[in-house]
Amino acid sequence: MEKIKVLINWCENNYSTSISDKGIGVIVATAKTLDGIKKEIAEALQQRIEWAVEDNENIEDWAKNGDYTLEFELDTSALLRSIEHKTTLKAIHKATGINENQLSHYFTGRKKARPEQRAKIIKGIHAIANELISIT
Repeated sequence: MEKIKVLINWCENNYSTSISDKGIGVIVATAKTLDGIKKEIAEALQQRIEWAVEDNENIEDWAKNGDYTLEFELDTSALLRSIEHKTTLKAIHKATGINENQLSHYFTGRKKARPEQRAKIIKGIHAIANELISIT
């Protein structure tokens, strides 16, 4: 089974992504929602493979057989956008200690979070989720 890593970004009020390292050309997708971008890139990849097969292009067996899975990862901006209706930047600030203004820059995509900051954000989101789960 071929695993295709798909990094989802947030850019100008849309989720966006591309696949370019699998020997089947460049595939690009955008959508307004996280579910939408996952669906769009999956359909675009499937369509590109179908065209390659029809045109007798030399493509990998995994592609011809549909023997692949997409593994999605969100950049920090897309991650924050994906949970914007479930929590607040203030709550994430309290859970992470990262300044709200800095979080706002990550949220809008004006700045990219360093890996350490991203890890803190994810840990903070998990802490918020665990706190909510523990409510009885």
